[in-house]
Formats: sequence, C-alpha cells, structure tokens
Amino acid sequence: MSRDKSNGAYRVGRRTVLSGATMAGLLAAAPSFAKSGPGGFTADGLKAVTSAMQGAIDKGDAAGLVTLLYRHGTVAQVTAVGWQDESAKTPMRRDTIFRIASMTKPIVSVATLMLMEEGVFALTDQVDKFLPELANRNLLPDPSAPLKTAAPSPHGITILDLLTHRSGIVTPDTKPGPLVSALKEADSARSIGPDEWIKRVGALPLAYEPGTRFNYGNSFDVLGVLLARASGMPLPQLLEQRIFAPLGMKDTGFVVPSGKMPRFATNYATDPQSGRRVVSDQPGENSRWAKPPAFPAGAGGLVSTADDYLSFARMLLGRGRDGDVRLLSHESVALMTANELTPEQRKIPFSGFEFWAGQGFGLGVSVVDDVARQARSPFGFSSAGSFGWPGAYGTWWQADPKEDMIQIFMVQMSAGDPRSPVRRFQAASYQAIDD
Repeated sequence: MSRDKSNGAYRVGRRTVLSGATMAGLLAAAPSFAKSGPGGFTADGLKAVTSAMQGAIDKGDAAGLVTLLYRHGTVAQVTAVGWQDESAKTPMRRDTIFRIASMTKPIVSVATLMLMEEGVFALTDQVDKFLPELANRNLLPDPSAPLKTAAPSPHGITILDLLTHRSGIVTPDTKPGPLVSALKEADSARSIGPDEWIKRVGALPLAYEPGTRFNYGNSFDVLGVLLARASGMPLPQLLEQRIFAPLGMKDTGFVVPSGKMPRFATNYATDPQSGRRVVSDQPGENSRWAKPPAFPAGAGGLVSTADDYLSFARMLLGRGRDGDVRLLSHESVALMTANELTPEQRKIPFSGFEFWAGQGFGLGVSVVDDVARQARSPFGFSSAGSFGWPGAYGTWWQADPKEDMIQIFMVQMSAGDPRSPVRRFQAASYQAIDD
C-alpha cells in the first residue's frame, strides 16, 4: 500500500481507496441539494437535470430532446428543450412524436408473451407451424462461407431463439460474404410485404446454429411476421388492440397521420466528412412514416412519445400491470427481465465493446446484473435489476425496480454519436434522488 500525497488517497495494487479526509472534501465539493421534491428527488437535483440537458443543446450536442423522470408513482419531471425542427425553429414539446427504432422490440416481446400466456404457442416451440418457410434450415460452416457449403442444421429455430436474437438469421451488416449479399437482396422484398420477405429469408442458410450465438437485428422482424400469423391479424392491428389501446398509447404506431405530422420531430444524422448535423428524415408527406408501411418492422418500425412509452414502461415496472390494466402475469415479466445469455455468449463484443460485461439480455430488454462492471456500458451506472433497451435514433429508456423509477430519453440523432447527452441525463437523474 502506498499513499498518493497529492490527493490524500491510498493505492492498493490497481485500486485507489480514499482517505476519510479526502472523502469528506469530495463530499463537501459535491452539489448540495435542498428540500426533496416530487418522487423523492430534490428540487435542486431536478433543476440540475434540466440544466444538463439545456447545456447539451447550447453546446450543439443535439438539436432538441425530451426527458421524463417517473418515480414512486408520479411523473416528477418532464424536460423539453431545443428544437423539434432546428431550421424551422419549431420548439421541442412534451408530446413531440419520435422514431423509437429498437424500442419497438420490448413491445413486440410483450405481445409475444401475451400470446404465450393464452396458449397460442410455447416459447420452446419451433417456429415451423407459423413460418413453414423456416422449416428444415441449412447451416453454413462459417457466416462468410459460400452458400453451397451449407448443410442441414442440427435443429430448428424456436420462438425463444427469436426473442433472444439467437435464431441464426443475421442482419446484412454481419461478416461480409455471400450470405450478407443475399440478405441485402432479400431485404428489397420488404417493399412487397412480410410474406415475400420471409419466403426469401427462408431460402437462405443460417449463419449460426440456433440458440448458440447472439446476433442482433432481423430476428425481431421474423418474430413480427410470426405474431401476425399466430394472432390472425396484421402486426399493427395486434399491437394496437392488445397493447396501445389498453394502455392509452394514443400516439404510438407504425405511421404518423397527417393531423399529427406537426408534432413529428425531424431526424438528424452526422455528416462523416464535416461532422455537421444533417437532416435524414423530414416530417411531411415524403417521410417514410407518412403512410402505413408495406412491411411493419417488429425490430424497429414504431413511433411514440415520452408519455406513451411511460405507460408501457410503467406496466413492466408494475410487473405486468398499469393501474386497472393487466397485460402480463408477474411470472412473464420476471421471465422477460431475466438474463438468457450464457457466459460464453456474453464474452462476444456487441456494438464494438464489452456491452455484456455488466448486463445480460432477457426477452427484448437488457438487464443489469453486475453493477461494478457497468462502466463499460454506454448508459452509465444503475441498480441491479434495471432493464430497458435503446433505439438507433438515440432514444433510450430504463426501468429501475429497486428505485421504483423510470427514465425516458427522447432525441432524434444517431445512437452511436458520442455527443449524445443520454449518459448525462441518466447520471443526473440518479444524483437527484434524496429519499
């Protein structure tokens, strides 16, 4: 053990332990939050959340955003700052509609579990009954191998494999090779409809043996097709009748009607050459969300608002129930929020880093199970048992059962943009807790 005289800390190997005097000094330097406000947050702490978000806008880190904090049964704060449309100087609003991309997946997971509870299928059932196009699959020896080298798969795909992205059906951005090229060609059938797309995907071999490898993406689009067939209704109708209407999610769906288009946020991307923010989807009749899609994507096709998504997250935090509305049993929510990945599968990097170091993956959501290793997460630290999932357009949500809290972050920018203030929102929210 050696002492660092510059800060009064003691160093033990690679770890640093602060002395009592040093810790007292740090605590004295920390913000002093005053009287508690709603939800067990301090009033000053909530102001700090808003200040952090406004500061991000002032720095140009995002065009505009909406954040929502819910705790102990109350909406403690909603912050809407910046612009819904930057060039038109349309202010961001609490009821602004956002493209939520992969935040669609937890909703599709809930629909799947509802049908499971009704006995339509079991999660261990193979998908062949509803998706005969995926029966008798062939398997490549390597994802980049020639298609002709595929041999029969040892077993088929289960519904659980789809829910955990372990179906072996990969996305077109996987390891380059003939399969990726064929998948890109198959994706052109999305403009025709789900049946033609699943037929083309079913004609291609699997990249991995089902159940053995997490590979993010197309499994939930397959699941969306399966749910439509199993329920006997199109996916948009199924989600509307079974989830959106009961929970009062009036602005959530696969299309933005013309009457709601003035509330639809402009979507931005970053130009790789200049680093400047550029428009990637403009609200209006030319937006891909202006009319119902030929292929309602279960992996990421929905739009929603902060309050709508709160209703959904509140139902999960309530173990399947929100107010008088129950969608799932306690057991199904417990199943959804329990890690399904094996230790070996968690060692494989995701999105370029050790995403699974501090969290596992359940059924459509990630689940924190190692608080100490969350430093490797792009979303910061949270309590063990916290669950949620982000979207490709920068949106994020998390429910923390231990703190009885929900955090929702809505923005329209690339999820991989390091300037995103999502981590600042997440950290400021926890720092504001005072009960």
